[in-house]
This record gives sequence, structure tokens and C-alpha cells, in this order.
Amino acid sequence: METRASDSAWAVPVPRRDPTGPTPAPPPEDIRDLRRDLLRRLLPAEPDTVVCRGQFYEVIVGADRVVCLPRTPAAAGRLPRRARTLRMLAELDLGVRAPVPLAAGRDADATPYLVLDRIPGAPLDPAALSGSETASRVADQYAALLTALARAGQDAVVRRRLPRTPVDRWPRFAREVRTDLFPLMSDRGRRRAGRELTALAAVPPLDDAVVHGDLGSENVLWAWADGVPRLTGVLDWDDIALGDPAEDLAAIEAGHGCAFVHGILTRHGPVDPGLGTRIAAVRGTFALQQALAGLRDGDPAEMAEGLAEYR
Repeated sequence: METRASDSAWAVPVPRRDPTGPTPAPPPEDIRDLRRDLLRRLLPAEPDTVVCRGQFYEVIVGADRVVCLPRTPAAAGRLPRRARTLRMLAELDLGVRAPVPLAAGRDADATPYLVLDRIPGAPLDPAALSGSETASRVADQYAALLTALARAGQDAVVRRRLPRTPVDRWPRFAREVRTDLFPLMSDRGRRRAGRELTALAAVPPLDDAVVHGDLGSENVLWAWADGVPRLTGVLDWDDIALGDPAEDLAAIEAGHGCAFVHGILTRHGPVDPGLGTRIAAVRGTFALQQALAGLRDGDPAEMAEGLAEYR
């Protein structure tokens, strides 16, 4: 999940510290006051909006649409690509609902914005998985989602439209961590990061499945029907690519635990014998990815949070 952290929450996220997903923004009035005229135009008659902060975007959630505002100049530069990606997804059959762009433009100060439709539902409260039957139903739906993404990865049209994960992605990531983040770490932190990067070096480049790239629990929305959570959609497709499903499974594991992912794998078909090792290696880099992304985007708070255990 290199430079991947969640940037879009369509509902109030479950309060928890997780580098793979957004956290509630400090007082929503701040961004509302800052962009009052723009939001009145884009979200008319919306007195009860909710503000969520991702690593790269502020997301203002209305009744049936959301507004994405970049937090940094680098994120502003990526916003048009986000819109193009979502328009492309609307043309592909990936077996899951993704947000649809409704409008795009620039504020009076030339800051770009993106308006998306709102997918109903909310992130699943971890407490919901305490019951074995509910956990089983949720695992079934995650398995179906991953199966659909794997199947889409074999479709010729999808393979022409989506980028492939670069074969040097993890070696390049390791070099950047050593060059840019190691000087900011303690000796103990560098030793820890070194072990994590060594494990990552054994992960081979794969591109046989569609990979969401940030399938953390905050980006998966659910609605309850007849006492059972139903998956309604998935957010934040910015980093979709042909790659290794271990990345998505690592993000799921970060949100719901190893036992839950094991349950998914038992439903997902024959398990690649190296998959568990790859999941662990990728998950071990999440904090480093957050720190490097914060550094690249000029966001010292995100960088500091990612480096907290390496100081």
C-alpha cells in the first residue's frame, strides 16, 4: 500500500487509529467556514453535512453527494486523475459499486474540487463481527468481492484499461524509505524498519488480479438488512491496478484481524502457499507508507504519525 491511505469516507468512520483509513476531522466548522461559498453552491440545503479527513482529502458528506477537497498541493494535482479513474470504473464490471463523479471544477482560489454521488451505508463497526454468524456472512461477502476482482483481472478489456503495478515498486519503496525516512528514525526504529524492508524484498511482482490498493475497513460500506450487514460499495479507488491480492488482504487484516482473513481465504478457493507471507510483509509496511506519503505531500502530521513507532 505504498503511499496509500484512505481519502474518502461517505459516512462517519468508526473512531479508531488505523494508518490505512481516515480519521474524523477536527471541528467540521473549520473547513465549512473556509469553503463556505463553495459548499453552499455544491451542497445546497445541506445543514447536516459531516466532515471526514483522509490523508490527502477533506471529504464533506451530504445527503446524496459528497465533496472532495485536496489537503495539499500534491493532492490537488492528483484530483483530476481520481475523477478519470472513477469514470473508467463506471464502464467496467468489477462486481462492486464505486462512487460516480457528478461534477468537477475549481474554487475561487483555483483549488480543484470533485463532487461524487454518495453510496449508502457506513463502515462496519468491529463489534459487529463478535458473533460468529455475522462474521461468517461478512467474510462470505469479502470473499465474493475478492473473487470478482480476481476474475476481472483476467478480462482482456480490464487488463487494457488498468495500469500494472511496477515490477520495481517494492525495491523503489525500500530505497526511498532508507534515503528519506531513516535519517528521521532512532537506531531502534531503523532496525525495525530494516527487518520490515527485508521481509518486503521477498515479495514477488504480480499482476494477475485487480487490486483496490486500500481496502481498509473504512473504505468498505455496509447497510443492515434483516439483521445482516450487506456490502453496498467500496470507496477510494485512486490506486487501483493489476497487482497482488495480498495487498488488499493485508488491508482487511489490519481492520479485522488475522482470524477473519483466514476465514476469507477458506472461502476464496485454493490458497497460494506464499500468500500468507506476502500479506504479513505488506502489512508490516503500512506505517512506513503513511510516513513516506506524508513526507511527499508536505504533511508533517501524517508523516509524524507514520513514524511514531520508529522514533
